[in-house]
Amino acid sequence: QVQLVESGGGLVQAGGSLRLSCAASGRTFSSNGMGWFRQAPGKEREFVSAMSGSGSVTYYADSSVQGRFTISRDNAKNTVYLQMNSLKPEDTAVYYCAASLKSGSSWRAPDKYDYTYWGQGTQVTVSS
Repeated sequence: QVQLVESGGGLVQAGGSLRLSCAASGRTFSSNGMGWFRQAPGKEREFVSAMSGSGSVTYYADSSVQGRFTISRDNAKNTVYLQMNSLKPEDTAVYYCAASLKSGSSWRAPDKYDYTYWGQGTQVTVSS
């Protein structure tokens, strides 16, 4: 049974940092894309960042997170990370880790429907 377990969320002041982790078990995803999404209250789940299986290609949502957030992965640990710096109140959301069974050109990183497995989410709250 595949499981994705996120950790590292919490309450932080604006300008602070958090590092989210997502540990996968049940199968390896070293050849598959993995990503992070977030969902704020009353809003749709939105793409944040993703990384290819090899780690050679990364994607970020847009300028709102690029330059502040950094995705990485350790395939030996079957884990993906999201380092979040200079956090803003608008970053407040539940953050979800996701793993795709796709790779290469068939994988559309920002499309939540291209991901098969999801974690339970971790709350990130940024106070002003």
